[in-house]
Amino acid sequence: MKTATLLTERLRSHRLTAPARTVTDAAAHMLAVQSQDFTAGRWALASRTRGEPTLAAVDAAFDRGELVRAWTMRGTLHIIPARDLGWVLSVTAQRQRQQAAGRRRDLGIDDAMIDVVTAAVVPRLRDGGLTRSEMFEVFAGVGVDPSGQRGIHLLSELTLIGLLCQGPVVARDGITREQRFVLVDGHIREHAAPDDPLAELFVRYIDGHGPATVADFAWWSGLTLGLSREARDRADGRVTEVEEGVFLAADRPRRAGRAESVIALGAFDEYYISYADRTAVCAPEHLAAVGPGKNGMVRATLVADGQVIGCWTHAAASLGTPPELFDDPGRQSVDEDAVRDALARFARFVGK
Repeated sequence: MKTATLLTERLRSHRLTAPARTVTDAAAHMLAVQSQDFTAGRWALASRTRGEPTLAAVDAAFDRGELVRAWTMRGTLHIIPARDLGWVLSVTAQRQRQQAAGRRRDLGIDDAMIDVVTAAVVPRLRDGGLTRSEMFEVFAGVGVDPSGQRGIHLLSELTLIGLLCQGPVVARDGITREQRFVLVDGHIREHAAPDDPLAELFVRYIDGHGPATVADFAWWSGLTLGLSREARDRADGRVTEVEEGVFLAADRPRRAGRAESVIALGAFDEYYISYADRTAVCAPEHLAAVGPGKNGMVRATLVADGQVIGCWTHAAASLGTPPELFDDPGRQSVDEDAVRDALARFARFVGK
């Protein structure tokens, strides 16, 4: 597939040129957006939605129980529609445990420790939930030291077994980055149940990320390549193979009449991070500047005509600080007004 066609179709699949009606519609289309940076994850949904939804509007969807955040794949936090959490974990949870098994042994995490913390937190979670620090206090109160990532791994395991998720956003002055852990059974009112969860995961990935390959799906989902091929085979007829090994959604969202020429995407955005090969959207010489770096960070990016043209920071955008644009001699000059407009939209999103 020609690069220009691939980029045009990916922008459409990601709803960056075909925005969703609401934030929750955008979340349902994408299924899961990477969100260890909670502000960036919420912006990922807002940037895929018509108009200019505010941070408060996204937070309200969490407070209503429509969205949650959880370790859905690759041991990484994602925002996901609440109704989809259970079936996604039915596909990905065991693989995540396998990938974390060595580290959990080093931390002394075993079934007995999990039982102890479960018995301690469940009664405390029935009345509005607990913040992460409050959860760690409960762990410490029953003799389990949460330091050294032990607490995080325990929270992840309690998520993988379907006990808890991150729900309502903690009210703060300014930009809040914290949620309350809540019991899934009490917080999520509706649970989707696709006939074939493995096939559904492949279809939903292609819907929100195509054109893409099985290797891309394997990277995104964290599943083995063999299981990813099985997912593709079981999804036969539900996605379109536009050329050998490259898949696109059977039903495509309608493009907007007018799309922004420059788009500001947050840290870890799916448009960049969710593929095994990112060179279509970012020139190879700039990959190191975007990430993942040695610390695992992936920077916020500016995208024009489907390709990354520079990086920015959330704080700098709120202050009106110019971004870092990459030097590409063969590229046409960047529309500086469009860059400013893209960053100003984020600033309005966070209320700055």
